[in-house]
Amino acid sequence: VIIPVAVTLLAMAALFQFVDAAQVMTLGMLRGMQDTQAPMVIAAVSYWLIGAPASYALAFWAGLGAPGVWLGLVVGLACAGILLSWRFLRLSAALNAS
Repeated sequence: VIIPVAVTLLAMAALFQFVDAAQVMTLGMLRGMQDTQAPMVIAAVSYWLIGAPASYALAFWAGLGAPGVWLGLVVGLACAGILLSWRFLRLSAALNAS
C-alpha cells in the first residue's frame, strides 16, 4: 500500500522540481532587471489564488488525495512560471527596442 503511493508522490515531486526551477530562474532574471513588485504579485496570486485552491480541489473534490495536493502545487508553479516568463519576454523586448 505504501510503495505505490510513494512512487506516485515521488513522480509528482520530480515534476514539481522541474516547474519550480523554471519559475525560480525567471524570478531571478526579473530581479536582475530590477523588476520586483510585479513578480511578487504574480507569485502570490499564482501560489495562493491558483495553486492552493487547485491543491484542495484535486485532493478532496477530485478524490486524488496526496497526489492531488502535489499536482495543485505544480499547477500554481506552472502558472507563475508562464506569467513570469511572459513578463520577462515583454520587458526584454522593451529594453531591446529602446
